[in-house]
Amino acid sequence: MKNKELAQRIKSLRNRKGFSQEELSEKSGLSLRTIQRIENGETEPRGDSLKRLAFAFDVSSDEIIDWTVKEDKGFLISLNLSALSFIIFPILGILVPLTIWISKKDKIRNVNEIAKDLLNFQITWIMLLFVGYISPIIFFAYQMKTTGNIDAGIISSQIIMILVVFAVMYLYNLVIIIINSVRINNDKNVGYFPKIRFIRK
Repeated sequence: MKNKELAQRIKSLRNRKGFSQEELSEKSGLSLRTIQRIENGETEPRGDSLKRLAFAFDVSSDEIIDWTVKEDKGFLISLNLSALSFIIFPILGILVPLTIWISKKDKIRNVNEIAKDLLNFQITWIMLLFVGYISPIIFFAYQMKTTGNIDAGIISSQIIMILVVFAVMYLYNLVIIIINSVRINNDKNVGYFPKIRFIRK
């Protein structure tokens, strides 16, 4: 690849991430002068320099040097909607998007960022769902240990509470997935909340 084309690609990535040259220098560990020379086409990053830039941009080295990385909004929407499989069984909301992401990892623009955010959200959601499920069980066990019996009214109220919590959480997950599918279609950044970053950017 010619230096000029690579320089244009790196500058495009920097602008897309919203980095100044100084910020890119700080994130990559390369000197500001080196960044300027690369963007001016005076030198071509190789080896360690290329890896540092890839890390700063959160892309693979191939995405920097390979212009075949494509725009595919339809695939990104499909990836996002695949998480609806959580309706069948919660863990599928992780496994199905993960499988789809792996098949196109680093080959489609923004697929890594969207997949990581989606998976982090689904993992967090499952953890919260588990907490909502296990809490009444712990409460029942505590009641049984301290009183020796459990009032039927308490059991009924706890079951109703579990059903309400599950309904709200399932509805929330569904709405978040649909909203982000619309955002992808409108070329906007996705937003998943809450999420714990189990998969780092």
